Amino acid sequence: MTIQEGPDIVPVMFAILDVLTVGYADERVAGTVCLVRDGAAVIVVDPGMVSSRAKILDPLSALGIAPDGVTDVVLSHHHPDHTVNIALFPRARVHDFQATYIDDEWIAHGPDFDVSPAVRMMATPGHTPQDVTTLVSTAAGPVALTHLWWSATGPADDPYSVDRAELAASRRRVLDLAPVQIVPGHGAPFAPDTSTPV
Repeated sequence: MTIQEGPDIVPVMFAILDVLTVGYADERVAGTVCLVRDGAAVIVVDPGMVSSRAKILDPLSALGIAPDGVTDVVLSHHHPDHTVNIALFPRARVHDFQATYIDDEWIAHGPDFDVSPAVRMMATPGHTPQDVTTLVSTAAGPVALTHLWWSATGPADDPYSVDRAELAASRRRVLDLAPVQIVPGHGAPFAPDTSTPV
């Protein structure tokens, strides 16, 4: 897609987002796992707990992607239900709130970090002090992959949050970006509206 600006044509690139598996948090727990493709970047976000690794690998295979074709893994935070399957992707760089990890390299950076041209990590402490939200520029508009909400209904008061005011501030920061969808940590994507808990 391109936009016209005077005599020049400026390319505008968008990423493709797929939800590989929708998470849940009740008697059992599984994280929502996403795939983002942005040019040469093939990014898996939060490869955590699932009832079977096939819940991650089969949708990837259906999209023509092998585990060693994943270039990057993004972790929203360090709870095991969002990290336990990182090793499925042996060639991926791993990104969290403080660094990128490649083999035996620990490359420090801040929590606001560009994973690829259309994918940016942004500090959004709240669920944990180290949380990041992954912002994806798609053709439909910005999408926020985040654990600030577990699902479309909240919970309004995250029982793991150590700072309720910080959680609310981060939620407002994400909502101020006017995402067309939020992909929560343990639920299906939803379009935020006035009923979205802050």
